[in-house]
Amino acid sequence: MNPSRASEGKNRRIQGYVQVASGAALISFSAVFVKLAHVGPATAGFYRMLFGGLILLLLLGLRREPIFRGHGLSPLVAVCGLLFSLDLTFWHRSIQAVGPGLSTLLANFQVFFLALAGVWLLGEKTTWQLALSLPLAMAGLYFLVGPDWGNFPEIYKRGVVFGLLAALCYAAYLLFLRKIRSESDRRSSYHTVAFVSLFSALFMGLEVWLGEEGFGIPDLQSWLSLVAYGIAGQVLGWVFISRGLPMVNASRAGLILLLQPTLAFLWDILLFQRPITPRETSGAILALVAIYLGTLGEKGPKE
Repeated sequence: MNPSRASEGKNRRIQGYVQVASGAALISFSAVFVKLAHVGPATAGFYRMLFGGLILLLLLGLRREPIFRGHGLSPLVAVCGLLFSLDLTFWHRSIQAVGPGLSTLLANFQVFFLALAGVWLLGEKTTWQLALSLPLAMAGLYFLVGPDWGNFPEIYKRGVVFGLLAALCYAAYLLFLRKIRSESDRRSSYHTVAFVSLFSALFMGLEVWLGEEGFGIPDLQSWLSLVAYGIAGQVLGWVFISRGLPMVNASRAGLILLLQPTLAFLWDILLFQRPITPRETSGAILALVAIYLGTLGEKGPKE
């Protein structure tokens, strides 16, 4: 092999690792921003998707990609927007009930729902990684919440259920998003995610309007948290990851992406003084290993 070409390939892989890791680290702060913003869960989701969608439209303009002309929107974009808004609704409620760390870990169980959908709905073959990941995930979840389940307050129990419902909605969102991306190669991924974001903002805005939260942002901390949430969680994190993924192989990408739930758990401990026992630590590690194996066992195309 030509030494210069080998060096170029190595540099490209390193660049990919850095970008994927940077994206995962940025997204790991999402739950922190939700916790710091003094607004309700639907309001936080509305501003994330609104700010993120508008910034993505701005990026389309800077890239000189047509926003409307020549780009017919698939009706599935609205479906994706609805599913993503449900994902955020459940996840934000889980954050408020059980904290940023556990809620983010539970939301990452989407890997298993997505893999099971591939087996049951798309006829994909079961892999040994997937077969091993499911019992590991259940064991990890049991160590995290099982032994003390009867002693938890009802709001904490609902938070665990909300986290798993967020994972289910996100898995469904990814399935529809892949359907959209496979049907058209004319729209860039920026274009698709921008309009999914805006549809999500619409649905979450309806939830805010019909509910009791309101659109008001009460203080500077909330403003800064929500703007940072939209930029880091909806734009920069996704841009870094989408650029870096093609440069690295799937197994290492899956391992690097575990930074997101791992760091989210760490931020919960460091910033919000979340107490954690050795048993819970073991459960979190088991769950992370299971998520990684589930990522390897998923044979469908990556987002």
